[in-house]
Amino acid sequence: MDLEQAKENVRILGEALPYIRRFAGKTIVVKYGGNAMTEARLQSGFARDVTLLKMVGMNPIVVHGGGPQIGNLLKKIGKQSEFFEGMRITDRETMDVVQMVLGGLVNKDIVTLINQHGGKAVGLTGKDADFIRARKLTFSRDNPAMNTPEIIDIGHVGEVATIQAGVVEMLMQGNFIPVIAPIGVGEDGESYNINADLVAGKLAECLRAEKLILLTNTPGLLDSDGKVLTGLSAVQVSQLIENGTIYGGMLPKIRCALEAVHGGVTSAHIIDGRVEHALLLEIFTREGVGTLIKSKNSDT
Repeated sequence: MDLEQAKENVRILGEALPYIRRFAGKTIVVKYGGNAMTEARLQSGFARDVTLLKMVGMNPIVVHGGGPQIGNLLKKIGKQSEFFEGMRITDRETMDVVQMVLGGLVNKDIVTLINQHGGKAVGLTGKDADFIRARKLTFSRDNPAMNTPEIIDIGHVGEVATIQAGVVEMLMQGNFIPVIAPIGVGEDGESYNINADLVAGKLAECLRAEKLILLTNTPGLLDSDGKVLTGLSAVQVSQLIENGTIYGGMLPKIRCALEAVHGGVTSAHIIDGRVEHALLLEIFTREGVGTLIKSKNSDT
């Protein structure tokens, strides 16, 4: 490294200092998925970034998905993946695979990577200490042959009923980085697969987090000209939904972000996980790499 490069590095550190000071001690919940989770270069960068956040005094929590990995293992055992309205139909055999992949393979790979980069990560699922209580998710649709709506049962798929975040808070106080697989437990003791975005959002609300950050495979929320929209209030986002600017696959993530902001999270971010070090760019620079949705009293 020559002197000019060293000076540039010092300048960058200086620019990051106000953000480090501002967010020291704050909780940041990150939903980790998409390309960032499947490309080796991005996996390593994410682990370094999470470790750095912890080392400069923030409290990162990782909630991860694993849809492609689940699909690959199901294919290997000769089981076809089936979906209903974007949700994986999850019978008992599929749920066994989900728990194996999310709670075992994927979770421990993330934990290992963070630890290799100097962090102290601990993996868990919502079944540990029953900290994520789930209820079964069902759908209904009109059936002309019936007088009442038809109930669609998609198996062991759930939604968050309650979160008792004591175990997560204990880990953070012990200087650990929690890495959470989105599996909850029902009142009947059954396991349920829950959408990782929803778990991250509800956990951020429960902890009154400073930030909820959702990693995606898109640049963020785009306007009609394809430009990234950012610095939006919850009211502005609601207007964009009403006028049709936000539609399709982006709607669930936007609604998750909105609920988090309404629930007490200072700001929610939908960022491009395909960009190397996207997490640091979003937190430590004014430009960021995605869409920021802020609460009424936030300027972050």
